Amino acid sequence: MSEKKRKKRRVIPGFGLSLGVTITLLGFIVVIPLCSLVVFSAQLSFSDFIETVTRPRVLSSYAVSFQTAFIAAIIDAVMGIIIAWVLVRYDFPGKKIMNGIIELPFALPTAVAGISLTHLTTTNGWVGSFFDQFGIKIAYTKIGITAALVFIGIPFVVRSVQPVLERIDLQYEEAANILGANSRQTLFQVILPEILPALIGGFTMSFARGLGEYGSVVFIAGNTPYETEIAPLMIMAELQEYDYASATSIALVMLLAAFIILFVNAVIQSRTSKIVSGIA
Repeated sequence: MSEKKRKKRRVIPGFGLSLGVTITLLGFIVVIPLCSLVVFSAQLSFSDFIETVTRPRVLSSYAVSFQTAFIAAIIDAVMGIIIAWVLVRYDFPGKKIMNGIIELPFALPTAVAGISLTHLTTTNGWVGSFFDQFGIKIAYTKIGITAALVFIGIPFVVRSVQPVLERIDLQYEEAANILGANSRQTLFQVILPEILPALIGGFTMSFARGLGEYGSVVFIAGNTPYETEIAPLMIMAELQEYDYASATSIALVMLLAAFIILFVNAVIQSRTSKIVSGIA
């Protein structure tokens, strides 16, 4: 076989056809639905659009969604590292079952999760009755919303960090110990830099998922205007009133926020990976 033919040979035959199918599917599944948001929002003038997305009640729903999603993502990041560490570094009875349970929020319908969490956290529930003795209410508060978002977001962090931990050679930790590093120094100077890009990715995905979550939150939130009303609920309220232009305008703002979050995540991950590679 000549050198020229060898260069033209593709590893995967039919690349052109495969690429065409991929672009077509992405167009129908992703691009066209997203473009419809812009089309429906265009029914409003620019001033009407700004007025719609900056109504006090809508701004309050943005604040609730962003605050609870961000706090939940931080909790997911901390607890996700701990869970991933336990699953990777320790052997114990029921480990495979625990590893499978991590993905339960992906398989469980969000409405089922919301109803279950609500029953658990009301003043008559197992968890809610315990905290009620100390004057802490979970259901129908921002605490309840955050708890629901932690539940649906933690698999993103665990599944992002877990493969990276599995690839870290134990010899790195042993070398750090030989050089006199204590456990804290080993964690923050050896292990954390290796898992940082994956951790940022998991945190961002958890945050983005929390912003758009509806099913598991709508029951436990209580939906009190200006207090526990989330942005996705405002979108549903507008749809129920057949005000598609307002609903898509609010959805467009959330879509732009998600794009910004994912873009920032890509930039941070890229720079972090370069820094880690440079240190290595």
